[in-house]
Amino acid sequence: MPTQADIEAENRKVRELGRTVDLAMIFLSRASINFQDAERLIIAVKAKALDLFPDKEQTFDLIYLPRLRRIVTERFGLH
Repeated sequence: MPTQADIEAENRKVRELGRTVDLAMIFLSRASINFQDAERLIIAVKAKALDLFPDKEQTFDLIYLPRLRRIVTERFGLH
């Protein structure tokens, strides 16, 4: 059974990932960047997620990747 410290550490990681994804989404939506830089940002966000949650790549790909890709698709007219 996880300790209170384990739960708090997990919650911190979840909040950190949420902030990272939120900031990336804002940046992808509003910053003056090109397509290659947008793709690099998505790769960096995924790397951060896997650093925080090494065994959760599939979860990232199901939850966060589509959101990030949708912004890039809309922004760069890749419909």
